[in-house]
Amino acid sequence: MEAPLPDMILEADSPAGMPVEHSEAIAIEGPAKLKGRARLIQGLQRISSSPSLAQLGRKRTQSNPYGGRSALSCVSLASPSSPRNYDNSYSSQSSGGGYSTAPTSVPNTPGVDTPFFDGSFGRMAIRRRELSSMTVDSSAGPLYSDMRPHSRSGITPFQPQSAIPEIVEDYFSLPLVRTKRSPRLNVNFWAELPHEVKLSIFSFLTPKQLVRASSVCKDFHKTCFDGQLWTCFDASEFYIDIPAESLAKIIVAAGPFVKDLNLRGCVQVEHYKRAEVVVKACKNLINATLEGCRNFQRSTLHSLLKSNERLAHLNLTGLTAVTNGTCRIIAQSCPSLEMFNVSWCTHMDTKGIRAVINGCPKLKDLRAGEVKGFNNVDLAREIFETNRLEKLILSGCTDITDEAFQIILIGQNPEIDILTDLPMVPVRKLRHIDLSRCNRLTSAGVRTLAHQVPDLEGLQLSGCVALTDNALSDLLATTPRLTHLDLEELPELSNSLLSEHLAKAPCAPNLEHLSISYCENLGDTGMLPVVRACTNLRTIDMDNTKISDLVLAEAAAMIRSRSSRTTSTRQRPRIGLRMVVFDCQNVTWTGIREVLSRNSEVKKPTATHKEATFPTEIISLKCFYGWQMTVNEHLKRVMKGDLPAAGRLERRWAEYMMLNEEAGATGAGLRRRRRRAREAQMLHADEEEGGVGMGGIGRRRRARSNGCAIM
Repeated sequence: MEAPLPDMILEADSPAGMPVEHSEAIAIEGPAKLKGRARLIQGLQRISSSPSLAQLGRKRTQSNPYGGRSALSCVSLASPSSPRNYDNSYSSQSSGGGYSTAPTSVPNTPGVDTPFFDGSFGRMAIRRRELSSMTVDSSAGPLYSDMRPHSRSGITPFQPQSAIPEIVEDYFSLPLVRTKRSPRLNVNFWAELPHEVKLSIFSFLTPKQLVRASSVCKDFHKTCFDGQLWTCFDASEFYIDIPAESLAKIIVAAGPFVKDLNLRGCVQVEHYKRAEVVVKACKNLINATLEGCRNFQRSTLHSLLKSNERLAHLNLTGLTAVTNGTCRIIAQSCPSLEMFNVSWCTHMDTKGIRAVINGCPKLKDLRAGEVKGFNNVDLAREIFETNRLEKLILSGCTDITDEAFQIILIGQNPEIDILTDLPMVPVRKLRHIDLSRCNRLTSAGVRTLAHQVPDLEGLQLSGCVALTDNALSDLLATTPRLTHLDLEELPELSNSLLSEHLAKAPCAPNLEHLSISYCENLGDTGMLPVVRACTNLRTIDMDNTKISDLVLAEAAAMIRSRSSRTTSTRQRPRIGLRMVVFDCQNVTWTGIREVLSRNSEVKKPTATHKEATFPTEIISLKCFYGWQMTVNEHLKRVMKGDLPAAGRLERRWAEYMMLNEEAGATGAGLRRRRRRAREAQMLHADEEEGGVGMGGIGRRRRARSNGCAIM
């Protein structure tokens, strides 16, 4: 059986150690006893495991998986006395003719490449190959002393002093040589920063700070006016200070990047110069606020609307350039419009509103305060049929009538349910309705809101003087999400609406803002149950009403019960309730003092609480102008955390008020105290028994006895 020899082998005695090619395989017959040179040649055996490496042009020395950068050619010198095993893993028995060189070893049989598992490792000869020369020194003998194999205990047979430059046996134990870099002088770190990092740093500055920083150097100027920093341009904070040239320059530089543009009050945007520059620069607006830009010409405004098709929020409050034609352009060019504000635009009417409603299918917020023509039945029908509006602001629209408002809510001639007596129409999506100063609305029109707006959160009815309790009783019972209720200047409302309907309504726990200012018939009887039930109140406006100190004391107790107390002296309280009680004739300094005392109250340690506790929520008061300075100073000290100083101020003010009230105990001071006590007693009797004024029916004689007219 013959076995193939390798393509190229290195012979020990070849001239200059050059490789010798063998083109044909040499048949290996049986072990023969040869001598000298023939014996050595016959003992040569191929070490490489695959002949394909030579075809790929790789070095044969790299086929050894246990060597690093070795440049050795390893051969085995088999002893002639030992029998040759020709049926090992490197000779395939199934190959035709016995000339296959493909390895067929099993995984648990180590190959002859592995010197630690090969039995002939002790007989392996390794010849050194220098980089500079391929010759071998014949005088050195067959093997060098530093190339002789070591034991099989796992130690590599090559020593660190080996003459082979390609092999570094103990590389990781070599000392690390650190190269010292010379320090760089005059390094401009800002100039070497990437432009994206500079923009990220400047993005933390406000627009006013960016303009100031731009004057530092040219590089700062270039970076500060990069359009990526001006995607949201809000000039409402600095519109008074910024000159027209700087405003136009910023908008021109950031024009393609600006998405939110707020030019509220920028009168320096002149229609013949600056306005056209703004229009040509801004092409990607999503939110645009031009409120107060009186110099905008109609053609300039139309060009801006036509070039920004992605507009979603548009505020044109008070612009004289807005007409019905402007609304038609908006309906054609801005299909994504969601919020439209044309309040106080005097040169348009509801014809333009109708065009926007039909042309903008995504419209949810319509604000048209003081726009004429809302008594149009066709417009009301279209609003009802679309049923998309979530916010409807009609403040000051004196033309709207009960009929038009009912059509907006329930349509024209709806089908009535015979069991509930309610119209069978889809409920409205309205969440906020403002009908302030709509004088022509009565209780019959406002009562239609009941059962039709279950998601209502805000309702403003201030100035609708014709409304009575009948208009709101059913509405309060069917709006569980109501948080804002404005009933200012409704003189026909009574305490029963507050005590029997609002205090017991499902929206009472959620109510946050309540205004009953100038409701002269409302007093303690109605407000005390409301303050007890509406524990989430944040703002109460009660100026020019008949409330007394009892409401202030109840509000202070409500804040105290709903808020937690803290033992930390560093924690500052926050304002939990704002109350407006000026021009209330029954509110005295005693009620004001009750609120101030609760604001600065410090509970001393007790058996249950071993540490002093401090309030976390306080009340902000707006009261009689003669006491307001003291109240403001007390609030300032409480907000700073100086509760002892606030307590001293409250006690000194109380002593001053007591001395002032008791001055002249037998003169004017005594008469003044008696008169106030008598008026408060009579007012309380009126509220309890239903009397009106001094001549009310059912008044108590003992409380109001004025003596005999004859005697």
